[in-house]
Amino acid sequence: MIKDKKIAPKMLRTYYLQQDEAKGKEFLAMFQPADIAEILEDMEAEVQKWVIALLDDERAADVVNELEPDVSRELLGLLSPERASRIFDEMSPDDVADLLGEFSDQDQDRYLGMMETEDRQDVRELMNYREDTAGGIMTVEYVAIREDITVEKAIEVLRETAPEAETVYYVYVINLKNQLVGVISLRELIIAEPKSLIRDIMRRHVISVPVDMDQEEVAYMVTKYDFLAVPVVDHDRSLMGIITVDDIIDVIHEEAAEDIYLLAGAPGEDEKEEEDEFLLRIKSSLQARLPWLFVTMLGGLVSGRVLSSFSEQISAVIALAFFVPLLTGMGGNVGTQSSTVTVRGIATGQIKEDRVLKVILRESLTGLFMGLVLGTIVGLIAAWWQSKPMLGLVVGLAMMGNMFTAATMGTLVPLFFRRVGIDPAVASAPFISTAIDITGLLIYSTLATLLIFYLL
Repeated sequence: MIKDKKIAPKMLRTYYLQQDEAKGKEFLAMFQPADIAEILEDMEAEVQKWVIALLDDERAADVVNELEPDVSRELLGLLSPERASRIFDEMSPDDVADLLGEFSDQDQDRYLGMMETEDRQDVRELMNYREDTAGGIMTVEYVAIREDITVEKAIEVLRETAPEAETVYYVYVINLKNQLVGVISLRELIIAEPKSLIRDIMRRHVISVPVDMDQEEVAYMVTKYDFLAVPVVDHDRSLMGIITVDDIIDVIHEEAAEDIYLLAGAPGEDEKEEEDEFLLRIKSSLQARLPWLFVTMLGGLVSGRVLSSFSEQISAVIALAFFVPLLTGMGGNVGTQSSTVTVRGIATGQIKEDRVLKVILRESLTGLFMGLVLGTIVGLIAAWWQSKPMLGLVVGLAMMGNMFTAATMGTLVPLFFRRVGIDPAVASAPFISTAIDITGLLIYSTLATLLIFYLL
């Protein structure tokens, strides 16, 4: 199959030139929609249109849903309004809302006008929510039954509504006000006595998420409880929709990619760029990186000022300068390790308010013990190398103090930024690196100044 995917564009171009629809359909039948979308990404517009024409509406909808937004926008523009409308009818409202969210207002109005009234209302409602919230990623195609009906009646309702639902693993129970009051699994429903009332067999403790919850928090809840779907409610507990695990996987991927880019001080970017976006990409990169690089630059100047005040001791004992790169480098590594652990804990929800002090204490003690071990080793090496035991003591103590402060600051800084509402993934690294360099040099210079007469 991998080999077929590599030759697929060439084969499809050949079938297109020959206008051999039979072979084209047979060839496409070997691939999943996601594979077809990947193949179409780099193909000419007329070939893309021809390939989509070979697919039935349901399969074409699956392919369009897998395409990059700019590609799907251009492709849909090539199709007749009737075909585009049929493709949208086959897509779930949340997928349509996500797709149209990437389009211009004019294109949104045009495509919404092609839809049936009910579908159009569902899509418009979903588009009103921020895309990074529970409301922005939920689907309104779910199965819900009333609490006052029998199991027998509930199964009849399922037969009518399940074909349109995105998942039926969980059946949510509502009251007359559409408020979520319970949940029952499909298995439990099937094996229950037909005449039993739903309210008597349902589970009343339902874990749900508010419609305005951040998608990252939703992803944490779903992974924590191993849900296949989670209900979304408003502030009155009215059932608004559900979020399925496939959407959560997309969220985890998106958030992880975003955090990696931010950690590097760079904006997220697609591998494939349009030529007219080239300058905009440069501009956005500069806006994202320059402020934090200024912070690093200022920190470097302060470090230089600290080092210059240390010049007398270095002039008197040249060997002190030999260990400056080692101390700052080791401190930077420890600080990065602690900040990475902390940022990840914040992102996954493992670091809660009641655990903050415990996390700080754990990382600080870890830094202290690592500093004790490595400081002892480096101190012995320095004493042997320069034949000055007191120099070894200064270097060893400086190493221990630097690694302790580095681990502590590597934990405190991300927690502080989270508290003040700044993303710790993007802001922590510049502050930590500069602060550790400054404190490390201060510790080293202070010890050297106090013990300078023993070093001569």
